[in-house]
Amino acid sequence: MTERPPAGVDPAIVDYYDRAPEEARLERGASLLEAARTREIIERHAPAPPAEVLDVGGAAGAYALWLADRGYTVHLVDASPRLVAEARRRSAEAPRALASCRVGDASALAIDDGSAALVLLLGPLYHLTAAAERRAALREAARVLRPGGVLVAAAISRWASALDGLARDLLRDARFAAIVERDVREGQHRNPTDRLDYFTTAYFHRPAELHAEVEEAGLVVEGLYGVEGPSWILPDLTERWNDPERRAALLHVARLLEAEPMVMGCSAHLLAVGRKLPEAGAPDA
Repeated sequence: MTERPPAGVDPAIVDYYDRAPEEARLERGASLLEAARTREIIERHAPAPPAEVLDVGGAAGAYALWLADRGYTVHLVDASPRLVAEARRRSAEAPRALASCRVGDASALAIDDGSAALVLLLGPLYHLTAAAERRAALREAARVLRPGGVLVAAAISRWASALDGLARDLLRDARFAAIVERDVREGQHRNPTDRLDYFTTAYFHRPAELHAEVEEAGLVVEGLYGVEGPSWILPDLTERWNDPERRAALLHVARLLEAEPMVMGCSAHLLAVGRKLPEAGAPDA
């Protein structure tokens, strides 16, 4: 039987991930910097292997398989049946397989309370456009964390499309310019065009909003980061990335600016790290 996406997922989002090559996105362009920095920040905060990891919104397994290869026990959940099927295929061919891959809803996880030492939420908050939906997903992540466990949650910056429009000279398209105006004003990203590169239904965060939402879920925010810094808009980023010395400079600047409030939102992506407080008298996860 063909799996179906969870009930209530916006059909526009399902269609986007059915058509967009998300499984290869982190292998090119500015996403190379995004992937390297995301992994770096995860490693900085993750418990030691072999801890239990839940990758919610794990797509085709880019981060899940990387963590499994490092000795973690990783369970992947995603709303896209196509991407879950691809994750299963890759897992079957990997040196260290994922513990499980399933279609699921970030707001209603079929996972036991306190079962994960690390939860990744590297995508679901993009597509939960109502604050109540994001609260539900973050509370679910907090529920399945063990006391002392860590959440790493990603958001798209409020100003990402404006900067992308400048970098790729898209603002000459009146349709994209209108998308940007609403993004900056409301954080509500909608794509009424047929262009996949204009993305799909999403919410774009201010950094302080992401911090507050993770905190409201009952977690202590241990870090809030701009992932890429401003370098992701450079037109020759791939050329620089392929040169080890210039790549080191890209990473160095991203690290220098990662927690600076005045420039954090220039990154395309934001990461918040939250920890679930251990119960009184209980050891950390």
